[in-house]
Amino acid sequence: MLELRPNCECCDRDLPPDSEEAMICTFECTFCADCADTVLDGVCPNCGGDFVRRPIRPLALLAKYPASTKRVLKAEGCAPVRAA
Repeated sequence: MLELRPNCECCDRDLPPDSEEAMICTFECTFCADCADTVLDGVCPNCGGDFVRRPIRPLALLAKYPASTKRVLKAEGCAPVRAA
């Protein structure tokens, strides 16, 4: 089950569980659409994978399976992964 992380790892923007602006990679690294597109050029800085829009968990299931409250922020800042 997805964690539904609460913020963008790059700019710390809030991304509530129903946000259509949340983007994730296959490891659930979470970024806002603005950072994913403009800062990271569509490439996850943690794993080098691409992003997809994070699915929205139905409200009825959020009570049973709540979103994560743990905020993750890249202390070293965000930069796209460059091929070697």
